[in-house]
Amino acid sequence: MIQPAAPADQAAWLAKAKADYPLDTCVVSGDKLEAEMGGPIDYVHKEAGKPDQLVRFCCKACVKDFKKEPAKYLKKIDDAAIAKMGHSGHMH
Repeated sequence: MIQPAAPADQAAWLAKAKADYPLDTCVVSGDKLEAEMGGPIDYVHKEAGKPDQLVRFCCKACVKDFKKEPAKYLKKIDDAAIAKMGHSGHMH
């Protein structure tokens, strides 16, 4: 049985998830994730049977929109991650 992550492990996971996050824009609005605007808002999406996933938003209002259709937005993040990995592995 997998034990819940200890707070220190959670902090390490979150730091890695932020570093690996494939988008620099809000997955809902498309606006830039900027610290000057009070963001980004970091949200950990939890779904039974799947690993937790970091989702970053420009504002709290976008979190509400995300929760209405999480699969739609998670696909955008997954597609961006695949594209990012594909580009970093190629030499020109």
